[in-house]
Amino acid sequence: MDLYKIRQELNLGNSLINIPLRVTYYSRVSTDNINQQSSLINQKTHFEEMIKNNHKWQYVDGYVDEGISGTTDTKRTNFMKMIKDAKEDKFDLIITKEISRFSRNTLDSIKYTRELLTYGVGILFVNDNINTILPDSELRLTIMASLAQDEIRRLSERVKFGMKESIKKGNILGNQKIYGYIKDKNSNKYLIVNSQSETIRRIYKLYSSTNISLCEIARILKKENIKTNNNKYFSASSLSRLIRNPKYKGYYVGGKSEVIDYMTKKVTLLSKDKWLIYKDQERIPPIVSEYLWNKANKKLNKSKN
Repeated sequence: MDLYKIRQELNLGNSLINIPLRVTYYSRVSTDNINQQSSLINQKTHFEEMIKNNHKWQYVDGYVDEGISGTTDTKRTNFMKMIKDAKEDKFDLIITKEISRFSRNTLDSIKYTRELLTYGVGILFVNDNINTILPDSELRLTIMASLAQDEIRRLSERVKFGMKESIKKGNILGNQKIYGYIKDKNSNKYLIVNSQSETIRRIYKLYSSTNISLCEIARILKKENIKTNNNKYFSASSLSRLIRNPKYKGYYVGGKSEVIDYMTKKVTLLSKDKWLIYKDQERIPPIVSEYLWNKANKKLNKSKN
């Protein structure tokens, strides 16, 4: 597409809908729930009708990413395919609902709109009323993209706050299933898996009451074909983590990690003094006694030192 000629026509008062263009669309939703899926279907239907009902435009199949966050562009397969197809001159204009559907990262929004313009491809952000073919679009795009990015930051803070408040109220967060337990969503309690609980008690007893090492215990379990929930054989490190887990003595433990960058989703592990640990044998029935747990961990700490 000749952007110079298009801009001239727009400056003369002609509408984009009256200019012959090859037009496609991009849609994205960030979750797989039923409401989001309905929104995605509505977006696709709306854009297809919008393009096909314009006799000046030539319809090009759209690009859709489902259940993918807008903060990470490289994970959006169809988004990256759209950029590649733009370079290969397969369309002139992309229609999308709003900047937050295109990208929630300000730098990415500017980067890709600029890249697309070098390929002769413009973007029409319908709800934001921004047409990147126009020369003043980048300023408006930067402002709107910054607002969308800040919304992600505020959402991340709300999620963190919500998780902390949920823990204070006694709700158990974390894995739905760990070895020895399965979490009942209705009661918000862990239920003991009897066959696995016997193995856990055996591990604690063998380690705390004999001279057998974790490596030797792992070999014994492998010989008996006893595996973890991931269908892998136990190792010395996985046995060490099992023995250190306070849940097996009926304690809740949370807040072991924290997302430190809402854009990259980078997570850091927190020191043990910052963990939230409390006794809750009603929601987490113990598999071993506190005495046995403490005895095994005392040996494990001594061995580590």
